[in-house]
Amino acid sequence: MSLSIVKAVLPGSVMEISPRGEIDVDTAYEVREAVAEVLAKGRPRRIELNMRLVTFIDSVGISAMVAGFQTAEVSGVKLVMTEPSRFVHRQLWVAGLLGLFGAPEPYIEGAAAPEVLPGA
Repeated sequence: MSLSIVKAVLPGSVMEISPRGEIDVDTAYEVREAVAEVLAKGRPRRIELNMRLVTFIDSVGISAMVAGFQTAEVSGVKLVMTEPSRFVHRQLWVAGLLGLFGAPEPYIEGAAAPEVLPGA
């Protein structure tokens, strides 16, 4: 399976990067490039990496995400992960990296969206 990446502008100067498919040794560079491209075009307040549609991630993919986090941090931009698939959540938990990406809860289809408190 291949990887496709969709980028969207969200309210509040937030850029969302949404990969779909498998992030592995053959496709991990695409995640790094997507983060670099967003940063080259401007400085959003935050980058959200929506991982809901990622079906597989290996150690090279995780390394690419960490590199994206570091690139954003050096640029003064916060990178967080949103809605990781259960597989991605498990891999990051095993690697001890959930906290690095904002400790997101796994995406569960059909579950109610978490309530967002004002000012959060």
